[in-house]
Amino acid sequence: MVFTDRLEAGRRLGARLQYLRGQDVVVMGLPRGGVPVAAQVAEALDAPLDVCLVRKLGVPFQPELGMGALGEDGVRVINEAVVREARVTQEEVAQVEEREREVLERRGRRYRRERAPVPIAGRTVVVVDDGVATGSTARAACRIARARGAAHIVLAVPVAPEDWTDRLGTEADELVCLETPRNFFAIGQFYGDFSQTEDEEVAACLERAAARAEGAAARAGRPDRDVELRAGAVRLRGELTVPEDAAGIVVFAHGSGSSRHSPRNKFVAAGLNRAGLGTLLFDLLTEDEERDRANVFDTGLLAGRLADATRWLRGRPEAEGLAIGYFGASTGAAAALWAAAEPEAHVAAVVSRGGRPDLAGPRLAAVTAPTLLIVGGADPTVLDLNRQAQARLRCENRLAIVPGATHLFEEPGALEAVTDLARDWFTDHMAPAHV
Repeated sequence: MVFTDRLEAGRRLGARLQYLRGQDVVVMGLPRGGVPVAAQVAEALDAPLDVCLVRKLGVPFQPELGMGALGEDGVRVINEAVVREARVTQEEVAQVEEREREVLERRGRRYRRERAPVPIAGRTVVVVDDGVATGSTARAACRIARARGAAHIVLAVPVAPEDWTDRLGTEADELVCLETPRNFFAIGQFYGDFSQTEDEEVAACLERAAARAEGAAARAGRPDRDVELRAGAVRLRGELTVPEDAAGIVVFAHGSGSSRHSPRNKFVAAGLNRAGLGTLLFDLLTEDEERDRANVFDTGLLAGRLADATRWLRGRPEAEGLAIGYFGASTGAAAALWAAAEPEAHVAAVVSRGGRPDLAGPRLAAVTAPTLLIVGGADPTVLDLNRQAQARLRCENRLAIVPGATHLFEEPGALEAVTDLARDWFTDHMAPAHV
């Protein structure tokens, strides 16, 4: 025996994962036995908890042996080696799939009840189970998280076979396991109490976690607010978050082909919120306007929308007296710098992520706000364009290079580095507005 029960395993796993505390983390437990473990991890990390709906596809005459798994969003994983060795026909696989899909949908309604899934786009997702055997279910869970926009995936389990990393491959960005004992035959052999987790226990874990999250949000006084703002003749949708005693508010200008739902921008915004900064993410264009690709690259138009959003924001009671900063990504960085160059902008600071500041052209020299240019070290073309643009800036400025990062900062730890750099730049330069 290694663990007394799932609760002890979860507490120990939560202690191992303390390095994630304070980050924008969502913990997802695999039902049913993984949810009590995940609940302890979520509590230890002070993170929201959700269920990752996955159903093992068991071999018909030996259901404890997994030949694959099903998950949300149509994810399907089949272990062809097990299917061949067990001589399972395609018809039998289809029958098992149909049965398990019905169970998956039914349990989803029972577990979440009226609650919507916890948003995971742009966030670090910790996928937790009570152990790994064949790895099929864990692989499906990681693919579900990836399909839903997770920026970074950590697969964490109390116990697994010695070769578990080979079985999981690159499905997760990080693999964490407390024990990898020899002579591994089944997960249950390493628990004193491995009794079956009932659906009611799963639902109760999720309800307690939801109540904890609601209480924390109420105490923090920083609910996200869906807003609609006017820019000229059009109305644009956005998400405004203002923590209690915020030091300032950062307005995001997304790049071409993106929107207020950009998982990368939302990841950075969450990090700024934790640092006491407000954020406004909004759509620079309407859906109709986006269909014309010329609008997507019209820096003057986008800068005008950003200026309109800033005027709208300054009229809001929650923004009274607060400094305003701009965070621009890709082509949105050019719009941010263009808008910041306007004489009446009064912008406290600008941060560009993988941006195209060169597209702001001659207006660069008119920018007075302290400007941070963040570029991936493995993005040579954009890095060169940023160096050229930096030479034209007359304000306080800095070029920060994230080693090994490509244009989208998809590498492990890259987006976290961007968030830390942006947070420090804004907090160092934000001061009460005088406009």
